[in-house]
Amino acid sequence: MTRYGQRAAALLAAMLLGSASAHATVYRLDSPDQTVVGEDQSITTVYEDTLYDLARKYSIGSEELIRLNPGIDPWLPGAGKKVLIPGRYILPPGPHEGIIVNLPEHRLYYFPKPKRGQPREVITYPVSIGKMDWRTPLGLTHVIQKEKNPVWIPTESVRREHAANGDPLPARVPAGPDNPLGQFALRLAAGDGTYMIHGTNNPIAVGMPVTHGCIRLYPDDVAQLFPMVPVGTPVRIINDPIKVAWVNGELLLEAHPPVDAQGQSFEPNVDQFAQLLRDAVGDSTVAINWDYAREVLTRADGMLATVGLEADLSAPNDGAADPAPAPAAAAAQPAVHTASAQ
Repeated sequence: MTRYGQRAAALLAAMLLGSASAHATVYRLDSPDQTVVGEDQSITTVYEDTLYDLARKYSIGSEELIRLNPGIDPWLPGAGKKVLIPGRYILPPGPHEGIIVNLPEHRLYYFPKPKRGQPREVITYPVSIGKMDWRTPLGLTHVIQKEKNPVWIPTESVRREHAANGDPLPARVPAGPDNPLGQFALRLAAGDGTYMIHGTNNPIAVGMPVTHGCIRLYPDDVAQLFPMVPVGTPVRIINDPIKVAWVNGELLLEAHPPVDAQGQSFEPNVDQFAQLLRDAVGDSTVAINWDYAREVLTRADGMLATVGLEADLSAPNDGAADPAPAPAAAAAQPAVHTASAQ
């Protein structure tokens, strides 16, 4: 085995057996209409780092972190590399209660009931979702059971798939290091109780579409979430690759690769994404920098970007719209036009 392969194998074993110390993912909501939480940051690697270690440490999906840091070897980044750590999120649309899982984002949001006299909070974690013909269900469901050290009883279809691949499964997998459910599981009403939010014995895969329809979290994240979630908690599973928010008159856009019915990510159709942006903006009168917005939609890396400004209809109109702010790289793009998303 090469030196590269030896180190990769050792790191993988450490990640499967060890316990990383994740950063807190609890954000205070200072007002009922707050739509954005968190901050992005940049860190400098040390020699021992891998992007998989950093993803788990900062509670980010490994694919997301790799996508945001192109050109950096995920296994051997080396010392002194600048790594962008995403941590700023637009809250998902709809009622902010219970658990919300946004499939394209590969992320779970939990809105616990606030304690008397205490501010509201949101807690967020990266997740894995269903793949291939194993579909993570959309819609509203709820937690029907909590299980510590769960026993995995694979369905007949799962056992047939494994048998066809030369990897037969027993009828029951007891709790322990070989159990893919990890140490904690929240059973959902969807699918007659066959779908769960649970941990994993393969944390390197969190953030990837690799499950049989269930929703997986890092072991440290599910250990934090499990005791907070009571039976009966509503769980809403959505498929929203585009999220927008207004902050101080600026239109923020967050775009993720869309997923198909089987949970697989695919390249976005920018024209369709642009229409989703128009739909999300609705009837608001806004000056959108469409050249920059299309760049953000094409990239679909989940980083928030300011793509428009709320129009001031009370100001004199000389027929020209002020351009929306954009990075220096986009400064030479054509001027934007005022649109009401029609």
